[in-house]
Order: sequence, then C-alpha cells, then structure tokens
Amino acid sequence: MQFFVDTADVAAIRELAELGMADGVTTNPSLILKSGRDILEVTREICGIVEGPVSAEVVATEAAAMIAEGRKLAAIAPNIAVKLPLTWDGLKACRVLTSEGHMVNVTLCFSANQALLAAKAGATFISPFIGRLDDINLDGVDLIADIRTIYDNYGFKTRILAASIRTVNHVAEVAKIGADVMTAPPEVIRKLAQHPLTDAGLATFLKDWARTGQKIL
Repeated sequence: MQFFVDTADVAAIRELAELGMADGVTTNPSLILKSGRDILEVTREICGIVEGPVSAEVVATEAAAMIAEGRKLAAIAPNIAVKLPLTWDGLKACRVLTSEGHMVNVTLCFSANQALLAAKAGATFISPFIGRLDDINLDGVDLIADIRTIYDNYGFKTRILAASIRTVNHVAEVAKIGADVMTAPPEVIRKLAQHPLTDAGLATFLKDWARTGQKIL
C-alpha cells in the first residue's frame, strides 16, 4: 500500500520523503489555508519533493470552470493529480481531464455508488472519507471493503485512496482490505512506529546496557 501525506507542510513532506514514507501528497483548500502560502507556489515546491502524485484541488463548482482550473493546476508539474469533488459536474470534469491524459483524484466519496460512478468516469483515484463517516456513526472502513469488492468484480483500474484517516487502526484496517493508497496527516504516519511494548523493551535494554559499563563508540 502506498502512503500519501495529507498536508501542505513542506518540511513535514520532505522529512517523510527522505524516509521513503511519502509516495505522494494530497492537499485541499483547508490545508493550503493552513500553510499560509500561494497554492501554485507551494504545490510546485511539493511536486519537486516527491516523485509520485500530488493532488491539487479545484474550487469551482461548475464543470467548465472545474476543467479550466484543472488544466491550470495540471500545468504546474507532470505529477499533479487534479482533485475534483464527487458531484455530477465533478464527474463531467473528470471525464474530460482524464481523456486529456491528466491524473484525476475524485474526492469526498461517501458511498459505493459514488465510487462506481467515479470509476466509470475514468478517475485515477477515488478518495472515500473514512473518518467523516465514523463521525456520523457509520463504519468508514466498511466502505473501503465495498468499493474493493465492486472494483475487483469488474476490473476497474481506479485506485482506492483511503482518506480522512484519523487513527493508526484505520491504516491497518484499510491495508488488510486492500486499499491501494492511504493518505494521512504526518502525525498519524509517525504514530505508526509507536507501541508501548517497544518503549518498555527499549527502556529495559538500555538499563541493562548501562549496568555492563560498556560503550560501543
């Protein structure tokens, strides 16, 4: 499973990329606002850090304007994936942009039927939002499983990009189901390395090592 980083924080992206933990990046208007930077400038910098897809989101709501914005974003770098909302106009824009050879990430997916439509429209990625479904007492991980089954049944090439990842448990669950990609904030990716038994074991080893009175360097 590939790891995308859900942020526009260039320093965090660079750190994870150097560790091989950033196969791509996803951004959205909220993350651009948080960065405090110009969307074209920061997106261009991110594209220079990672080789994989960098999702940049349109803000228009009508198909023709989405297409125009998508083309401008795609011109930033070859690894841009134009991010479109899962609306009827978004699907229209998806069809046009993918036919022109652009990668498209269809976002804000909350149902298997929506994911089916995105695949039919030629989306490169579908982004089901796990955490936001959990917020309304639905199981977001179940949606990933449903989409996986549907896509496998019919051989759709659209890649499942599990989004709105809130916990390390989300990561393990979507990996077991077979999500192609997950995108998470840097802090969630870092937490994947944490376990209380690892900390306890290390503390014991260091205590015993101190008792030997030895040094390696």
